[in-house]
Amino acid sequence: MCLAIPMEISRIDGYTARCTAKGIARDVSLFLMQGEPLAVGDFVMVHVGYAIQRVSPEDARSSWELFDEMLAAENGRA
Repeated sequence: MCLAIPMEISRIDGYTARCTAKGIARDVSLFLMQGEPLAVGDFVMVHVGYAIQRVSPEDARSSWELFDEMLAAENGRA
């Protein structure tokens, strides 16, 4: 199964972006999105260190809510 995580861009340096989600920051490659104009504050789906798609803040929030529900259910808190 493949999983992409929504992250917010906090800094861009060439084809590398510093992205954050849930207090975790990672350097992410923007190489696969060369044709897409991206800016600080945009949300992207990140898979194995690569940004693969821009998403709206609402879609990012919905994804995190779903992930939180799955984790809660797995831990017996649902």
